[in-house]
Amino acid sequence: MSEQRLRIAVADDDRDIREYLVEALPRLGYEVVASAASGQDLLEQLRHKPPAARPDLVVTDIRMPDMDGIDLAKELNRERQVPVVLLSAHHDNELVRRAADDHIMAYLIKPISEADLKTTLPVAQQRFRHFQALAEEAATLRQALEDRKLIEKAKGILMRRLRIDEEDAFRRLRMLASSQNRKLVEVGREVAAADEVFRQLETVAARQGNA
Repeated sequence: MSEQRLRIAVADDDRDIREYLVEALPRLGYEVVASAASGQDLLEQLRHKPPAARPDLVVTDIRMPDMDGIDLAKELNRERQVPVVLLSAHHDNELVRRAADDHIMAYLIKPISEADLKTTLPVAQQRFRHFQALAEEAATLRQALEDRKLIEKAKGILMRRLRIDEEDAFRRLRMLASSQNRKLVEVGREVAAADEVFRQLETVAARQGNA
């Protein structure tokens, strides 16, 4: 952890969870700069804060009375890019689909623990840094979001095939792109294409083995 603590804003209409986050996050080395019972309330709080006091990351419930967590993420990122971690009461495939289209870097299933936060929040920050690197290459934010999906897929392929962690997978992708003077997304696309070829070859080999 760096000397300057990461600033986090929290939104959840469940008071118990909100208070738990406000107490648990400082124990993990974070600074809670805002806490709200609704998405709209959090937006208003953050709009009145000076830039130096705005959050580096937002943790929000997915379902709130006035604005769900994904819509909150969209509103926050209209003004300033910030990673968002969603809290959900259950695994929701529709949530996963929607989250992939926006600035959602991770999500947690309730009930959450300090161990969950300790593991997930650094990963969310790491993914956000990856997203920012892609945004610098892309001409538009929408393109950056599309590129993010492709790079996430490429990272997953490298993690699976090389048995490495997410940060190492991203580092290797960047090194290869740099060595060939190419965009990261181009290398990611090639990794995905190569994986598909290997998958087809493996399928053919399996069929021949069963013949």
